[in-house]
Amino acid sequence: MRRWNLCVSGMCDTILQQAIDSGRLGSIPFYWHESIGSTNQKALEMVRNGLFEQTIIMADSQTSGRGRLGRSWVSPAGSGLYVSIVLWPQVAPEHLSKLTLVAGVAVNRAINLEATIATMIKWPNDIVVDGKKVAGILAESTAVTSRGKTAVVLGIGVNVTTPLNAFPLELSGRVTSLLAVSGKRIHRGVLLKRLVSEIAMQMELFEGGSFSTILEEWKRRDATLGKRLHWLNSTKQAIYGVSLGPDKDGRLQVRDASGKVHEVLSGDVTLAEY
Repeated sequence: MRRWNLCVSGMCDTILQQAIDSGRLGSIPFYWHESIGSTNQKALEMVRNGLFEQTIIMADSQTSGRGRLGRSWVSPAGSGLYVSIVLWPQVAPEHLSKLTLVAGVAVNRAINLEATIATMIKWPNDIVVDGKKVAGILAESTAVTSRGKTAVVLGIGVNVTTPLNAFPLELSGRVTSLLAVSGKRIHRGVLLKRLVSEIAMQMELFEGGSFSTILEEWKRRDATLGKRLHWLNSTKQAIYGVSLGPDKDGRLQVRDASGKVHEVLSGDVTLAEY
């Protein structure tokens, strides 16, 4: 089996190396790819081809990394955490949309603990530091009719040691990395192990009916609460309003100048310029 060069400045990423060599991260099956189009796409294909257990798919780089709304996720080799985790949530289908917020809390906690920086969450799926994106989440589901269950693939991208000059010019000033913010070189395996642990804890709360507890923590890290936002509604109409934060079901509430409260279900929400 090929051993990867997972050492930087004499420090080796032993957790990731062991997962690659053994094909497991703890008790969870682990699949490693040197390069792949999209870890989420691969995970969905595996589920459709008979995968039926919690599984982790990780890549050193992605050629077609995906974010929300069809956007791409810049995925240079050796510097980011590009991982998809297959989950089988024990919740009613109508609650699956809340998983992005559940994952947001888990990713936020993992980064806070390992990078010791205070990150915020921008609805519904971005982890930001001083308004700059450092991580993103893409949750996709697929029903497995033969088993009567629905699999959810949590795709998570974190800019760990990614050089800022690796990003396209149009993203300049809008993205950052853990290394750039904290000055700490964090091993991807360490962050992945913490992330999987945090997801497990938040999923236990979620499946146990305690989404309100998760939501309260999410709200404490809300990056846009009380700020003026702009987004396009389903008819492509530009709407401006002040963020009231998510409701009990995780749907963003925004109040426009007339006092009308809009419920934002999807779309790209950005801070509006006055």
